[in-house]
Amino acid sequence: MRAVRRMVYVWLAGGILWGAGAALAQDRWIQIEAQPTLTEAEARAAAWAGAFPEVSGYALASGWFGIVLGPFAAEDAALRLGLLRDDRLIPRDSFLTDGRSFRGQFWPAQAARAPALHPQPPAPEVQSAAPAAPAPAAPASPPAETLADARRDEAALDRAGREAVQAALQWFGHYGAAIDGAFGPGTRAAIAAWQTAQGAAATGVLTPSQRSALVEGWRAGLAELGLQRVVDNAAGIEIDLPLGLVAFAGYEPPFVRYAARGEGGVQVWLISQPGDQAALAALYDLIQGAAAMPADGPRERRARSFEIRGTGPRGEAYAYADLTGGLIKGYFVAWPAADGVRMGRVLAAMRASFRGIGDRALDPSLEPLDPAVKAGMMTGLEPRRPLRVRSGVWIDARGAVLTAAEAVEGCGSVTVEGTLPAAVLRADPAAGLALLRPRGALAPPRVAAAGPLPRTGAPVAVAGYPYGAALAAPVVTFGTFTAPGGLSGEAGVARATLDVLPGDIGGAVLDAAGAVVGILLPPPADGRVLPPGVAFLAPLSAADGVLAAAGLTVATAARDGALAPEDVTAAGRALAVQVSCWE
Repeated sequence: MRAVRRMVYVWLAGGILWGAGAALAQDRWIQIEAQPTLTEAEARAAAWAGAFPEVSGYALASGWFGIVLGPFAAEDAALRLGLLRDDRLIPRDSFLTDGRSFRGQFWPAQAARAPALHPQPPAPEVQSAAPAAPAPAAPASPPAETLADARRDEAALDRAGREAVQAALQWFGHYGAAIDGAFGPGTRAAIAAWQTAQGAAATGVLTPSQRSALVEGWRAGLAELGLQRVVDNAAGIEIDLPLGLVAFAGYEPPFVRYAARGEGGVQVWLISQPGDQAALAALYDLIQGAAAMPADGPRERRARSFEIRGTGPRGEAYAYADLTGGLIKGYFVAWPAADGVRMGRVLAAMRASFRGIGDRALDPSLEPLDPAVKAGMMTGLEPRRPLRVRSGVWIDARGAVLTAAEAVEGCGSVTVEGTLPAAVLRADPAAGLALLRPRGALAPPRVAAAGPLPRTGAPVAVAGYPYGAALAAPVVTFGTFTAPGGLSGEAGVARATLDVLPGDIGGAVLDAAGAVVGILLPPPADGRVLPPGVAFLAPLSAADGVLAAAGLTVATAARDGALAPEDVTAAGRALAVQVSCWE
């Protein structure tokens, strides 16, 4: 079979050589690639020319630069396209074009094989010893296309041509219905919307040149992304992936990683593992806490599937997984924030094409990778690290949290209890306090009850997360109350003797009865190094303004005398909230 193919290739190539002088009689090219800039297109054309002698390059009506093989007679072009695609010598999305969208030839530089259908005038050569030659006349404009021309062109389209128009309209965001080749009211409205976006009359019927520009713009976009169907039998997954942006990097169960090409920043992980609902829940926790998944964005976790969408100032991500027949299959894709438009198209293609195949998943017992290779494989899946972790206290039964203003200063986003997104309702830099509201109703185990500042020397305790994310449980640290006022007598602050760490900042300071008397503040940023144990707190009364602006108040604690230390510890742990600041 391959010998026959080689004979066909030789025959077709020979047709190019003897038929070069009759190029104008030929009417088909095979477009194999398109690039957005002339520099990129020239580099790619040079690369293709090393494999095929008949490579040409043309500026396209879409503004891109196409790389083509040809020209050929129509029947020869169709045969050659099929053979080259079958043998994977050209991209699968290569297609035939009649050249109507060609606007000027850029490759080869001294092209003699097939003149452009709409050639651009050459730049005049400047010679110092002779007068400049007159500028060549501009080529005549092609005749105007009428609505009757548009209707005749449309009537000649076969089903594939009509579906290509709908797919292109969908690609550019104008069409959202089924790709069925039927030009009903939805397709007409989409065509009119595209025409309006191009500054053309919104007739709802494409002229031949408009159709060429629309469809070739879509195909150029597909070529840029390199969307191709990937069938991974080891993982049991079939999906369209943007292989122009990512490349296969290896297996690390339960993931198949596709790393970014160049500096594009797009990453894809296919998910494949045997498991049950518990394994699905563990996978959800891993991905929603991964470094590549921004903390903000909707999350939906169902009994047998989950969906996560993360959005942040630097990047976005999407993950989906489904549990069927004891197998978990899915995918996780992350991209830079500036890439949102084309990645929206990629996601649509991935969603539409994804399916599990066969009855197998990645084998967890695959030979372990070298640690350095594994580290590269898992880039982006390592746990997301916050900028800092501080503490807070539950203020009302719906989950409002009072903390130090320093805890949320300069944060791109804030979460409480590790992963729950929260909004900063109010901040009072003068008092050093901030009020948070988690997105979603919560039921705190206990809410603060206010007490006055205790007497000097009375026992106090702070409840917080001194070790940040390293220790998920709150810690209660005991000490004594020193005095109201700052070291220089400043109002609105008090002092205590407590052995605290930065993670304790924002935590509730309790008296011996378990009442909240204040919020732990960071030490003054005046460059002085204080002795160990000197701690500062904002009396709870300093939060009245922040709370009142949000319509909140704190109930006054009933004074029933001192509690046992273990009871104060239990109260502090129930009140403590972990507050995380993210980039």
